[in-house]
Amino acid sequence: MTSLSDPTPADTAAPDAAGTPPPAAAPEEQRQLQVHLRKIPLLSGLNDEEILSIKGELRFRQYAKREVVLHKGGSGDGLLFLLAGQLQVIDVTEDGRSIGLRMLAPGDFFGEIALINNSTRSASVVAMTDVLVAFLPAPIAMRLFSHSPTVANQMLRHLAQKIQRDSEFRSLLSINNTARRIYTYLVLMKKEGENGAVVENLPTHQDIANMINTSRETVTRALLALVQQGIVQKEQHRLVIKNPEALQKLVQGE
Repeated sequence: MTSLSDPTPADTAAPDAAGTPPPAAAPEEQRQLQVHLRKIPLLSGLNDEEILSIKGELRFRQYAKREVVLHKGGSGDGLLFLLAGQLQVIDVTEDGRSIGLRMLAPGDFFGEIALINNSTRSASVVAMTDVLVAFLPAPIAMRLFSHSPTVANQMLRHLAQKIQRDSEFRSLLSINNTARRIYTYLVLMKKEGENGAVVENLPTHQDIANMINTSRETVTRALLALVQQGIVQKEQHRLVIKNPEALQKLVQGE
């Protein structure tokens, strides 16, 4: 896999041995790329000219499942966007255990803290499925932050939400009862949809276990109990919360 520090533009490629440049990307491919970029909340407020300018600077990479996208300790040389697939942000303890910090879904961006602080990466990012990632070099990203009010506003909201989520997650990890940690995790991850509360892109039982410091078997038993009680319904890659009130009572230890 080519490193992100020396990427190749998505819609161009290096000339062949004879010096002949490759054909440009088809108009349909470019249109689809712009559609992808419009779905990224951070970029959604940009006008067409700004989107085209950003598109010309982006570099794209595909990663296979379980491949490391970012390494902890690496340089903050750019901002990254997840276009397709699912990622997990992880940290590794001194005794070698991997601790899951959060999941990333299409439209999410990452690497912003090291970029803004001009520091090294504080965590690693691993592909949970095959993924497509876009990389925006640091100078372009920083110019975007300082010159686009819509991007700056989105970034401020993102950082505020991140602080709140991290605080909630620290509180979750302080819960002594393992089952209540699992129930609380589901409440934190759920989103309200047209048909009620759901946990989209449900991580594997092992990934959930890593995030909340328990075993895969414990997660499996707890989720099975919720299914048997009719509180949740498991579907492919997501969990439908059919009885949010009952789940909340379990969180509270009732």
